Amino acid sequence: MSAWLEPPDGRPYHALDLRRLSPFCLMVAGPVWSTVEGHYRPVWLAWTVAVLGAGLFVAVVLLAARGRGRAAWLPLAALGALSAAACLGWGADWFYLFPLVGLGCGAALTGRAVPRVLLACTALVALLSWRDGAGIGEIMAFAWGTFGAGAVLAAFLHLHALIGELARTREKLARAAVAEERLRFSRDLHDLLGHTLSVMVVKAEAVRRLAPRDPEAAAGQAGDIEVLGREALTQVRAAVTGYRGRGLAAELDSARVALADAGVALAVEVAEVRLAPETDALYGWAVREGTTNVIRHSRASTCEISLAGGEDGTVLEIRDDGSAQTAPAGGAHGHGLRGLDERVAAAGGTMSAGPRPGGGFVLRIELP
Repeated sequence: MSAWLEPPDGRPYHALDLRRLSPFCLMVAGPVWSTVEGHYRPVWLAWTVAVLGAGLFVAVVLLAARGRGRAAWLPLAALGALSAAACLGWGADWFYLFPLVGLGCGAALTGRAVPRVLLACTALVALLSWRDGAGIGEIMAFAWGTFGAGAVLAAFLHLHALIGELARTREKLARAAVAEERLRFSRDLHDLLGHTLSVMVVKAEAVRRLAPRDPEAAAGQAGDIEVLGREALTQVRAAVTGYRGRGLAAELDSARVALADAGVALAVEVAEVRLAPETDALYGWAVREGTTNVIRHSRASTCEISLAGGEDGTVLEIRDDGSAQTAPAGGAHGHGLRGLDERVAAAGGTMSAGPRPGGGFVLRIELP
């Protein structure tokens, strides 16, 4: 059985391997041997029926192997008629042709036609063998031989088709997983570098302003840029190995420093809520993305970050009083907000981002 399931070249078997059924045509050897011993007359007719039966079976198998199931129905019907005629005329050994008919049904037919035709052939061979005077043992042997041959082959081919479909589905899922991982990595990299580079730009501007009048303070800002650059390298390396975020507390600390350097006053109000690790990481990403956009786009003077918890879930809001939308020019969400929206949706939450009625911008995330 393993030779049928696992070919030498490692590829899954396809329909052409039905040609392996061709040697079963040797089941006509019993009638042929009895003909040689002189049990059936006329000899030329018995030989003709035997050769024609074997040829029709091989034709059914080859046509089915080429995927031409409908074309195989004609030789299959001819094989059934020939077998019935031989059993009516001679009986005895010619009943061995009916298992070939059963195999042909399993190879050429599909769907509901398989059990229906097999049951009809089984009833026919049982009736003919009973008419020929066979005992109950022989009747059952020929009947079950005919039905079993076709049913087992049909079940095997159906299982083979299911395995092929599962293999194709697995390949599609693998490709989808790769695409999703690429998307995740691109989001992580954008979030990491977008925030860090924005802070570095702000500090570089501070160095430029302070250098003429306060070299010591400028050197301190330059040192911060060096530290940020090293942290960015560490974070990028971590992203390659599956980095998912530093968490809410760490990002709030980073936001305080970054916003202070940008001249934005920050007010934080975080309720005592116990967050799951995934939620904590996601809120950390939200704070990182929100503060990055405040620094880059809002021209705000104040920013408020609040986290509230309730029975239905938790809500994070990042509000500013800027005169411009906290989003790229054009009003559409940039890569960062789109990526954050995808993360929130994947976690079963909702996200909204837009201008505030009284001015400014608000980013709201609600997670169950």
